[in-house]
Amino acid sequence: MNRSVVAAALSALLVLQGPTPACRADERRPNVIVILADDQGSVDLGCYGAQDLHTPHLDALASRGVRFTQFYSAAPVCSPSRAGLLTGRWPVRAGVPNNCASQAGGAGALPPDEITLAEMFRESGYVTAHIGKWHVGFTPTTLPNAQGFDHSFGHMGGCIDNFSHFFYWSGPNIHDLWRNGVEVHHDGEFFPDLMAREAVQFVQQHRDRPLFLYYALNTPHYPYQGDAKWLKHFEHLPQPRRLYAAFLAAQDERIGTLLKAVDALSLRERTIIVFQSDNGHSTEERAHFGGGSGGPYRGAKFSLFEAGIRSPAIISWPGQVPENEVRNQVGHACDWLPTLAELAGVKPPPAPLDGRSLATVIRDPQAPSPHAAHPLHWQIGTGPKADWAVRDGDWKLIGHTRDTTDGRKSVDVANYLVNVAADPAEQMNLADRHPEIVARLRKLHDEHLD
Repeated sequence: MNRSVVAAALSALLVLQGPTPACRADERRPNVIVILADDQGSVDLGCYGAQDLHTPHLDALASRGVRFTQFYSAAPVCSPSRAGLLTGRWPVRAGVPNNCASQAGGAGALPPDEITLAEMFRESGYVTAHIGKWHVGFTPTTLPNAQGFDHSFGHMGGCIDNFSHFFYWSGPNIHDLWRNGVEVHHDGEFFPDLMAREAVQFVQQHRDRPLFLYYALNTPHYPYQGDAKWLKHFEHLPQPRRLYAAFLAAQDERIGTLLKAVDALSLRERTIIVFQSDNGHSTEERAHFGGGSGGPYRGAKFSLFEAGIRSPAIISWPGQVPENEVRNQVGHACDWLPTLAELAGVKPPPAPLDGRSLATVIRDPQAPSPHAAHPLHWQIGTGPKADWAVRDGDWKLIGHTRDTTDGRKSVDVANYLVNVAADPAEQMNLADRHPEIVARLRKLHDEHLD
């Protein structure tokens, strides 16, 4: 048979079979949007039981996805938490044991050789963007564009005033607003609005190819600057809950702007959306000593008690993962990288990961948590004065931490053992009753450090 006949036969066969899967536009890899809130309390969403807040868009996201009740941030403070989420590795292993610089050129950053979510997705053909807060490096080699992001817009330090875009919390005051490494000025414009506008433009411009968006909110981190309409709406609440509630409603409204744009482009069914908070609510003086809530849990930001590290967490991908379901299995921020790699069908980085994929748990309510076999570790700082904790099964040992439940008088706590299932409020220290469990968990921590 001559070549022309063979070619004709193959062409006819391809027509009958239709295009190969790689050619089908509807089978391209899914978009991924990771939304990270800043200092949002463990139970501060309507879907987590809050009765005095207005969070319809995140509540709707939970109704179209899976909501976790035992999900942990990688740390009780900003930079280490973000490093864990971005790399899938314990923050100490990822080189970020403490908060990073909020001044250009300052010390402290996610090392350039760490592989981020953005680098993982870009390697698989995704266009990538960081929009919002960074706070894991303020030098040329550690800014977002050097860490896998094709596009970046936001502030590089720990927080800003939402209208002047200045960082005022350690001198000298600096203007901190950047687009792809170039300082930009939007004086007087509300930063959450700038974020939403930038994100919508990114999604619109790249609607025809897989995209990864790290939407790193600076809300409801202080300074509390909710819209006047929301301050009026919540005027019946006591301070500082009123300030916090107004700012959280403003946050939810801008998240709604992004989600509506995704819907308008008919992208929701091909977009994985993840939401969590970086750590618990703040009880710092700068946050009026509170406003957020840990609900039944003890502690707050900076603390390794539950309210410092237990986070609201949601994943939604309509048609691909269950909708309006709850998972009580343990999950952790480091789990998102391997989870998203598995769900999106991309190759995870070769570096050893501490996170474990939650894909099976997300799809099956009966599946065991991967952390049944892999204990969770937290550490802030290094050396003998570091704060640390380990959880294995229902047992959690806090080697050292601060109880920041009351920001006016935080208390040092050491060698504190609790059974989280029996005592989620962590009111009873069982270390003296179970020295053998203390010894076992302390050994796990020592092996983790090695």
